[in-house]
Amino acid sequence: MATFLYIDTAGDRAAIAISKNTQLMSIEYNEVSTTHASFVQVAIQSVLEKCGISIRNIDAVAVTLGPGSYTGLRVGLASAKGIAYALEKPLIGISTLALLAKEATTHPAFLEHKNLIQVFSMIDAKRMEVFGAIYSAQLTTILPEQAIVLDAPFILSFLQNGPLICVGNGATKTKNMLTAEHLYFMESTYTMNSFIQLVLSKWENQDFEDVAYSKPAYLKEFYQPNTK
Repeated sequence: MATFLYIDTAGDRAAIAISKNTQLMSIEYNEVSTTHASFVQVAIQSVLEKCGISIRNIDAVAVTLGPGSYTGLRVGLASAKGIAYALEKPLIGISTLALLAKEATTHPAFLEHKNLIQVFSMIDAKRMEVFGAIYSAQLTTILPEQAIVLDAPFILSFLQNGPLICVGNGATKTKNMLTAEHLYFMESTYTMNSFIQLVLSKWENQDFEDVAYSKPAYLKEFYQPNTK
């Protein structure tokens, strides 16, 4: 059974966790984005102690690569890369937009429409802009990750290709903009279950990051989430 250390500091809430294959063993959260940097190392020690394992016993380090908070992404990736390098363990990078798409597979509309559904993952980037990507029902990329200015014609153009689920905290903007048949909204964020599933998939395929050259997916240079 593979043991993974998870580091997620991409958003307002940070999470540090340990899993063994599909089982979540321990998790710590931090709700104050300005203290993610001081939280990470303390939380790592805490979850390891709760699991009764040494950090040397982990098989890989998993980290969210963004998009998300500019400072948070730097904090998380720097910690993950440092641990992976020091222990000579694989580094598994996961897109926050891919995590949202994975979470959307639990929506009733996804199950109803199956192969016809599309998923629009979106993270609020202030004003009418989101960090977004669109995925097929098989979670392959239709529209790559990018900063997107939302408007009704843009959404409707994808609806012509089939039902669409908008998922993430940017979905509220779309919901307030228009309603249409077969347009669905999931305003929640991703869960650790989705994180674990994507990490296991990359582990099984040996899809690892280059520890020296991996970098966050900022998409915009100085984005910071609204913490109000």
